Amino acid sequence: MSAEPARRILVVEDDPHLAAGVVENLRAEGYEVDSAADGRRALEWLAANSCGLVLLDVMLPELDGFTVCRTLRERADNTPVLFLTARGDPIDRVRGLEAGGDDYLAKPFHLRELLLRIKAILRRWDWYQSASAAGGAVLRFGGNEVDFRAFRGRSWSGGAQELTEKEAMILKVLAERPGEIVSREDLLERVWGYDVFPSTRTVDNFILRLRKRFERDPANPRHFLTVWGVGYRFMSEGEP
Repeated sequence: MSAEPARRILVVEDDPHLAAGVVENLRAEGYEVDSAADGRRALEWLAANSCGLVLLDVMLPELDGFTVCRTLRERADNTPVLFLTARGDPIDRVRGLEAGGDDYLAKPFHLRELLLRIKAILRRWDWYQSASAAGGAVLRFGGNEVDFRAFRGRSWSGGAQELTEKEAMILKVLAERPGEIVSREDLLERVWGYDVFPSTRTVDNFILRLRKRFERDPANPRHFLTVWGVGYRFMSEGEP
């Protein structure tokens, strides 16, 4: 019998020895694990199967990991992605995370750190799903509507919006605390895990995306307000 999708992991790694070691250890932790040796096969597998997490190398044959991740997000597939790569440069980390990744672990890595990061990603995903169920799956504000479970919305102009996982999670955190100041550090911790990012500027980029989707005048926002030097405040009715 197959495991629940949340306990199923796809390992995408072209080094057969590393892939075998990761697969063996994850199975020992109780996960159901599949593997793919190149980016194209990974996308084919993900088009036909569901899983709770993708461990994705960047330097892959056929299609690199960044392209695989971007393609998943373009398909509206929000499966969490943890990059495993020898490329630990901060620019590459930001590039991978802004492509839709959830975390970034440089090789060589310790197995314990890998397992902790997997658990953290799955815990954040569980929080999002539970919060969406308990606090309402649909958010309405200023003529906009967002379905947190479907990652879809409709803007005040009537245009359909497909949200990324991170856009939806940031909006969920802000919507849980309407009118309150939420710091960038708090958003990082709740949505990514603070140690993932070399800078809080990535949060700012995601807020800009939300403004473009849902503000009538993104240059003069009424819902996603900046509190300079601190973070952001969400106003469901808009600020006059």
